[in-house]
Amino acid sequence: MILEKIRKNYHKEVCSKLLTIDATEIPNNADKHSNISVKLAKGIIAEIGFKATKSKKAAGQTAGKSFEDLTSIYVEKAFTYLRNLRGGKFGFFISKSIYDFEQYEHLSLLTQTLKKNRALKAALGDYLISPDIVIGRYPVDDKEINSKAKLINDKTHIATLTPLRLKNSSKLVLHASISCKWTIRSDRSQNSRTEGLNLIRNRKGKTPHIVIVTAEPYPQRIASLALGTGDIDCVYHFALRELMAATRKLNNESVLDSLETMVEGKRLRDISDLPFDLAI
Repeated sequence: MILEKIRKNYHKEVCSKLLTIDATEIPNNADKHSNISVKLAKGIIAEIGFKATKSKKAAGQTAGKSFEDLTSIYVEKAFTYLRNLRGGKFGFFISKSIYDFEQYEHLSLLTQTLKKNRALKAALGDYLISPDIVIGRYPVDDKEINSKAKLINDKTHIATLTPLRLKNSSKLVLHASISCKWTIRSDRSQNSRTEGLNLIRNRKGKTPHIVIVTAEPYPQRIASLALGTGDIDCVYHFALRELMAATRKLNNESVLDSLETMVEGKRLRDISDLPFDLAI
């Protein structure tokens, strides 16, 4: 099937360009100080079926950027095949300014004001939001709106404020914000939650999809982002099917219970679920 092939190719690219093992056979997404983390990371590689590259461990920023690039390519390619489920023209971007989107353009002026006034910045805080991957929907012109039936024209006063109509706004509407976490190792990972809350609180209009994609093998660390509700929609694992299989072979009831709790609680899904969820 097409989507299965796209997922497999995604894993192939991750293994050839990002996922490495060092001289002691420890994968670079594992915590070498955790026996469980190492075993699960190795198990994922075995289940995927592609060999990881033997190399020195890539720097955190380098690995993170590569993960963003490969994940963005995967999501865009898979989402393209779901056009019949979700109409409209979408753009996929990495590190694009949040100010370029309809719901957040007002933050540009606010940020400039705060830069000039330290006292005001101290009182209101920082409004900088920088998602890893963003998906925006392009507004549509009246010709497209009227393609099936005559719905609107310049003489009427219908839909004069909606940003979906190109006549009203040329800004993209933010459809989704995707935060990529190659691993989950420190409190910095919680920045994704703060970022999600800022996207919700500071928008003017539609709330975008807010999700996290990770390759972290240790369920308890995934739980630090996945459990709870409100600030993110869901966490997606780059190889959940393979992680589940590796966890079952581990024969550790606590670890398996943690993983199953997130899945059954609808807080953790596979990367292949993400394009479908974006079509909602």
